[in-house]
Amino acid sequence: MVRTSLALLTDSGFSPSFAYTFSDEISIYVPAPVFDGRVEKLVSVSAAFASSAFTIYSGATEPLAFDARVVPMEMCLFPAYLSWRQAEAWRNHMNGYVQKLLLDEGMSAADAQKKLDGMNAAALHEFAFRKGVNLAETPAWERRGICIYRDVVMRDGYNPKTNENVSVPRSMAVIDEDVPLFKTPEGIAWILSKIC
Repeated sequence: MVRTSLALLTDSGFSPSFAYTFSDEISIYVPAPVFDGRVEKLVSVSAAFASSAFTIYSGATEPLAFDARVVPMEMCLFPAYLSWRQAEAWRNHMNGYVQKLLLDEGMSAADAQKKLDGMNAAALHEFAFRKGVNLAETPAWERRGICIYRDVVMRDGYNPKTNENVSVPRSMAVIDEDVPLFKTPEGIAWILSKIC
């Protein structure tokens, strides 16, 4: 998913400034209209691109498919959107861990799903804790998702005209596995600083 998100950012032609991924979901922020603002074109091409990239990167032997949707919004609303998606990442994280723990106990997939359906967040967290897993201490990327964005980094270079080693700024895609909580003031400021 990270490689697919990175490809959307760097190779898709949409020129997004930011991607966020968790589970089987990718959200991208496209600051300027593409395809003359034709939503159906953006939806179909982004889904096709992501499906193709993921199929290649995963080594799948059969075609895989993604769906897509466009959510037009002002830049100032994007942090709230990401906060909503990050809350879903946390729910998926808890459910995934508890499901694995139930399966490890020998429960069938169907029975594990039935048990999960009746558990709220506190019950999921407590169940995992009793089994020796503190979900709050799992890796940040598992709990909060991963962001990919463009950033300026300094690189060592050489200036042949002056015969000097120099540092030069370069725009690069950065994969960030330690993102903040998006619902906090710091998280909101962080998102806005990355999408501009």
